Amino acid sequence: MSLQLTGIHHLTAITANAPGNLRFYTRTLGLRLVKKTVNQDDTSAYHLFYADAVATPGTDLTFFDWPVGRERRGTNSIVRTSLRVASPESLAWWKQHLSGETVATGEIGDIGGYPSLDFEDPEGQRLRLVSDGGKGDSHPWDQSPVPIEHQIRGLGPIVISVPDITNTETVLTRVMNMRKARDYASPDGQGQGQVHVFEMGEGGPAAELHVAAQPGLAPARQGAGAVHHVAFRAPDQEILHQWTARLAEFRLPSTGEVERYYFRSLYFREPNGILFEIATDGPGFTADEPLETLGERLALPPFLEPKRAAIEAGLKPLA
Repeated sequence: MSLQLTGIHHLTAITANAPGNLRFYTRTLGLRLVKKTVNQDDTSAYHLFYADAVATPGTDLTFFDWPVGRERRGTNSIVRTSLRVASPESLAWWKQHLSGETVATGEIGDIGGYPSLDFEDPEGQRLRLVSDGGKGDSHPWDQSPVPIEHQIRGLGPIVISVPDITNTETVLTRVMNMRKARDYASPDGQGQGQVHVFEMGEGGPAAELHVAAQPGLAPARQGAGAVHHVAFRAPDQEILHQWTARLAEFRLPSTGEVERYYFRSLYFREPNGILFEIATDGPGFTADEPLETLGERLALPPFLEPKRAAIEAGLKPLA
């Protein structure tokens, strides 16, 4: 069997308002803050991880907190992040709930083969709730303000926009061993063409990348409300070593393997400049904190621990 990615691992986006971000994702969306740490390459910035009750790989939506202006939307970027819920009935609950929180939403409808509901966070982060039919495991958080049956189960399809799909498709299928599954008309309208669905592993909404071919758009500029990168799952470090060798075999430039303490990663850009990461499922967020108290204190990997006092002094309060 060919080397396979097993799904979406996490997605990392950008906020310029960490306290507001924390309120929205924990109180409005009901996710658990499972790790409060810093960007390991810029320790002046928080790195906040939201996930399910046990921080399962594939449920992490994460944010860098940077003092930047709003994103300029466009192509060559990740344009929408899906979050899975159990049923169309959950989508109806969410539409009412978000409206009650003064969050504007679209209408519930089929997008790319899944009942879906589009909305944005207060900084314009484009999100989509999709029904996965309740398939597979879920780990609801008993302290979430969202009822258990309607809680977000994890990440769903991630949508990227490229002006020309040709070289991106080559990398996805020939290098990353994804399979072309289907196409659908872009829900963005305005003649924005087709969205091409690529699947990995066992497929399904937790293991799909949707690629919108949008040659008429100008390139995006990252800022608050933008996505920084998307990460794909490798089960363990041995499989990650194989991915490192595979990228080298295809002469695709990469960072090489980077130790992130909670997982080990490999970064590279697809041909239209979008940053991809391959990350291991383990060791996970309980490497330095008990499951019961995840996210309650500032967690630092061992190599940053000697600098804790200086790092904490440079961070603004989250509350």
